[in-house]
Amino acid sequence: MNQADFEGLLNDTTKRLLGDITWAGDEDHSPTVEFRVEVQSDVGYPIFVKGSYNALAGALSYTLVHRGSGRIYALDLGKDHHNPSCTNIGEKHKHRWREPVRDKEAYAPDDITAPPTDPVAVWQQFCGEAKIQHEGIMHPPPPVQMELL
Repeated sequence: MNQADFEGLLNDTTKRLLGDITWAGDEDHSPTVEFRVEVQSDVGYPIFVKGSYNALAGALSYTLVHRGSGRIYALDLGKDHHNPSCTNIGEKHKHRWREPVRDKEAYAPDDITAPPTDPVAVWQQFCGEAKIQHEGIMHPPPPVQMELL
């Protein structure tokens, strides 16, 4: 993927998700819940979105993945990022594919105002900024259930 390919994909307003999104437990049985949904478009990009939420850690991530290039766009809340240039980015940051660093650098966005404790509101802001139409609803994550010792 080159820069023009990425910009064309991100700016394509025909990207859409069909159906409702339901969070499911992760394979490690941790407090993290996840989802993965295919993204449709008129062009037919080979992309999907992954979501991850850990209410106990206060960490939320939405990631746009290209099957040939890996992660190309992501929003992370509740976890710091250290850029290759040795700058530290705070707990709210985005990754945006860029030649030659790919997805390794992050920046602090101004357009995400919802807190990580509100994954549905953050999802709506993420989709708006990434130009993804969600034709369905995102169900809130299930409440965290603590295991008995």
